[in-house]
Amino acid sequence: MAKKLKLRAVDEEDLKVISACLQDAIVALVDMQWQKETNRFVMVASRFCWEGCPEEGTQERVHAGISFDGVRGVRHRGIDRSQRDRLLALLAVRPVAGAIHLDFAGGATIRLEADGILCHLQDLDEPWATPWRPSHPLDDA
Repeated sequence: MAKKLKLRAVDEEDLKVISACLQDAIVALVDMQWQKETNRFVMVASRFCWEGCPEEGTQERVHAGISFDGVRGVRHRGIDRSQRDRLLALLAVRPVAGAIHLDFAGGATIRLEADGILCHLQDLDEPWATPWRPSHPLDDA
């Protein structure tokens, strides 16, 4: 049994680690929520287990809970929020001036307006096997 991840990010370097762990995570819109009263944005993602992942053979995914504290507002670009069951592929989590961007495949972005970085990631259950390994073809242009 693999060790469950439990990470905290308080600066840009920490957030790069969390972003790497969440690359290619699958998130349903219904599994994301801004809790305005507590200034917290939370989501549950099916993350690909990049850590210790063999090049060939069995790959794994695991459900992870992610929270961002100190969020004053949330904006969406390229996302139809009426499609609550829509699945999004998370590509990166990155800080920008006054915010944190969650960048998804297809150009969609969620902007979390925050003064700083306070993010937690925790695996919620046991990993399960998956035959699919995410890949990103190189652009020849």
